[in-house]
Amino acid sequence: MGQNCTVAIDAMGGDYGPAVTVPASLELLKEMKHLSIHLVGDQQILTEVLAQHKENPSERLQITHASQQVEMTDLPSYALRNKKDSSMRVAINLVKEGKAQACVSAGNTGALMATARFVLKTLPGVDRPAICTALPTIKGHVHVLDLGANVDLSPAHLFQFAVMGSELTSAVDGVPEPTVGLLNIGEEEIKGNEAVKEAGHLLADSGLNYIGFVEGDDIFKGIADVVVCDGFVGNVMLKTTEGVGKLIAHFMRQEFQRNLFTRLSALIAMPVMKRLRARIDHRAYNGASLLGLRHIVIKSHGSADCFSFGNAIREAVREVEKGVPQKIAARLETLLVEPQAG
Repeated sequence: MGQNCTVAIDAMGGDYGPAVTVPASLELLKEMKHLSIHLVGDQQILTEVLAQHKENPSERLQITHASQQVEMTDLPSYALRNKKDSSMRVAINLVKEGKAQACVSAGNTGALMATARFVLKTLPGVDRPAICTALPTIKGHVHVLDLGANVDLSPAHLFQFAVMGSELTSAVDGVPEPTVGLLNIGEEEIKGNEAVKEAGHLLADSGLNYIGFVEGDDIFKGIADVVVCDGFVGNVMLKTTEGVGKLIAHFMRQEFQRNLFTRLSALIAMPVMKRLRARIDHRAYNGASLLGLRHIVIKSHGSADCFSFGNAIREAVREVEKGVPQKIAARLETLLVEPQAG
């Protein structure tokens, strides 16, 4: 059993809101006896959804009322100024007040990042938080950051992301010295823009286990435990990967349905296909960390189902138990190289 942990859930966030967040929370409470949850949102709606599942608020399952909801179309600045009683903001406030150790939301990514940064602040030595998640590889998985929070970055920002990703991987995966690669258009030192090349020099002189530049096709080979890039490149890479996965699945369904023989072969291949799907199921990797904040905030995919959202809660609990923000702060203080953002 792990340490006692309380997670604040933005219960109204995402495409499905309480229809997903409530049952996922109930399932995790059954699974993790040391877990407590604050469901944040419209009290009447949440009480009704709990009643549908034959559950009531309890010592481990509390409802915190919030009168507003951040919409997916809301600009971050609008949500920050005009929705101070949103389920997202109230959930983050619970973390700031010490009533919860982490927040999980499937809501508007930009609003979540802006609100979390405003309320919780960044760690000393961190200029910008980054979005980090795990992706499957041939050898297991890799943590990639940034996946969309920051577009224009200095070498120092990329350096900070490398530190944060390394400490997260070391903490949650138990890897003493994770290998860190910098995503580039080639492995040669002359390749890439000036920010990436300078970041490479900073990382080479640091105490991190830096292995140099890696290319896009290296990510899924498992060459590095951590891959660092700016948010523009990272988000395009992530969305492209998701699109290719859907394309392959579509083509496979077409081929298996082509004629009677292929339909029969699909039945024979079904056990293999199920195992393959389980290994590359993006739902199993749901739960992106907003690294660099003083407290833990996890972003779930907006279209997450119960299984997927439950994995985002699990990620929050893991990071609480491993003390990820504290380890990032400690590593930043002890590194030989401490560049300042330009």
